[in-house]
Amino acid sequence: MTDLLGQIVGDGLLEKNVIEEVLACAKLAPAQSLWTTEASGSVQLRMDEHCPEQPITVHQMFYNSVQKYGNLTALASKRGNKWEKATFLEYYHLCRMAAKGFLKLGLEQFHGVAILGFNSAEWFIAAVGTVFAGGIMAGIYTTNSPDACLHVANDSRANVIVVENQKQLDKIMQVKDKLPHLKAIVQYSGSLKEKLANLYSWEEFMELGLEVSDHELDEVISKQRANQCCVLIYTSGTTGSPKGVMLSHDNITWTAHHASRAGDMQPAEIRQESLVSYLPLSHIAAQIYDLWTGIKWGEQISFAQPDALKGTLVDSLREVTPTAHMGVPRVWEKIMEKIKEGISRCGYMKRKMVTWAMSVSLDANQRLKKDEEKSFLFTLAEKLILQKLRAELGFSSCVKFFSGAAPIGRETLQFFLGLNIRLYEAYGMSETSGPHFMSGPEAYQFLSCGKVVPGCQYKLININADGSGEVCFWGRNVFMGFLNLEDKTKEALDEDGWLRSGDLGKVDEDGFIYINGRIKELIITAGGENIPPLPIEDAVKQELSIISNAMLIGDERKFLSMLLTLKCTVNPETTEPTDILSLEAVEFCQRIGSQSTKLSDITGGKDKLVYKSIEDGIGQVNSKATSNAQRIQKWTILDKDFSVAGGELGPTMKLRRPVVLQMYHNEIENFYRE
Repeated sequence: MTDLLGQIVGDGLLEKNVIEEVLACAKLAPAQSLWTTEASGSVQLRMDEHCPEQPITVHQMFYNSVQKYGNLTALASKRGNKWEKATFLEYYHLCRMAAKGFLKLGLEQFHGVAILGFNSAEWFIAAVGTVFAGGIMAGIYTTNSPDACLHVANDSRANVIVVENQKQLDKIMQVKDKLPHLKAIVQYSGSLKEKLANLYSWEEFMELGLEVSDHELDEVISKQRANQCCVLIYTSGTTGSPKGVMLSHDNITWTAHHASRAGDMQPAEIRQESLVSYLPLSHIAAQIYDLWTGIKWGEQISFAQPDALKGTLVDSLREVTPTAHMGVPRVWEKIMEKIKEGISRCGYMKRKMVTWAMSVSLDANQRLKKDEEKSFLFTLAEKLILQKLRAELGFSSCVKFFSGAAPIGRETLQFFLGLNIRLYEAYGMSETSGPHFMSGPEAYQFLSCGKVVPGCQYKLININADGSGEVCFWGRNVFMGFLNLEDKTKEALDEDGWLRSGDLGKVDEDGFIYINGRIKELIITAGGENIPPLPIEDAVKQELSIISNAMLIGDERKFLSMLLTLKCTVNPETTEPTDILSLEAVEFCQRIGSQSTKLSDITGGKDKLVYKSIEDGIGQVNSKATSNAQRIQKWTILDKDFSVAGGELGPTMKLRRPVVLQMYHNEIENFYRE
């Protein structure tokens, strides 16, 4: 096969008959179209000279990795004070046992197994076991309500639901009678409070697999085809019910190979990568990065504690010292805020040294060329201070830092450059199996999401005067369709099969892409001016360090207004924002002569100094506006910060604009009353 793929013709493209030969070698299910909306459907693969690799199933990918990495550690879980580890060979056999368990429970081909819980070895094993058993794996966000869980389980025709603990089990118990396909529930953490019919502990579930033969499982595996569905990713549902994004075996295996290499993730035979898994696995970013790429390249995945985002993530990072780390923008912002708090508590001399080192690093990282003096200062700052700072965060061995799932602000990017950390942005969608564009050590530009992943293609349509247009995608990573939603699928794909992103982007002469925001989020004022909100919101947050969230309003309105939230501490148990200002917000107040330490000290115009300072900051942003229509005319400070618990942010902490518009309808209408 390698020789076959090596047949390159004069202009560097593979001949058409070579592609056909590759397809002939691959066992694929019959397909007449690039898309389907049926769980049992199959699709034509987007194979061409750009991505001619032979399609393989998830099982083939895993089996190949076991041959190469069988004795290496695959999974590490902390139980009490001890790390329990499993090799790739053990991991593979555990997945087979889980697959047999699902078959014993009556999992039918192309029916769902829904998984509701925090990242764990059991989550991974259940996910892969589902695919081995011929089912379709669907993750459910742990923050979902019982009704939201019902939607995913019902839409995916779930035969089995795997839950983490009693808290998640309670949600399913409330809705299980509305799930006609449900046959069993499995709980993977904690003991069962009561023994109910068709409810199994993880140990009981795995023992069920002993009653199914290897031959029976192998028969199921042998019938799987790379152009059939094996994974469902449910969109966050910011504009209606979540849609089930159907991903094929080929979507998963091709993307795990190519997107990760674009980000310079190394195969274990060169150097075993080490990651900490903590972001929701129901989201494509974490799933492709942690689970599927981990299998493909023999990475060691260590699981953070369930309260990672409440403050224990850094503890896990310090113990594991990963070689690569991914965060969503809000996670990077929270890390930035913690570091700033730590620096502010340092003595005068240490604070001055850290500030100096970070300014040297930022300057060096923003220069393409460094003169000798700067190189010396940078080396000094790096050795004396920055290395130690990164080690305190658990990043002493980390060489690749990724950000994805939402746009990240300039201030955050610059702050981490000050720590000599480049945040490599990835850009894609659930519908592209994750990243379609990637930044990495060999493809980096400040504020860019990098270059198109090799083998993928893109085009811009409806290009405007400044060169921005809607980004459209093509490649083996493009999804099969939305489950049971033909109209939505046809909406997403053009007549030639290109996926329309709904994002406004611009590509420079070197092939770097810059995303300006969602087209649907584009504000079209009553005067007809098109205004992307992100740059203005980002400018306000950069100008005013007290601001946590800024949301621009003005669609079909006479002028722009803005909702603002202030930086506050978070209740570690509930993750809800408190009334107490963060240290950075308090310092902002002190700098302007204010004594406020609580949000309630400020809101409603109580703190004239803070209001005046925000007015001045917005004035600064307005002074740089390209037109009068792009000036913020009115604003208000809300009574609490946005949060996942409050509903303003999605599970990956992305701003849910339609939800915020509904929640703060009265405040918005007040802007526009005569």
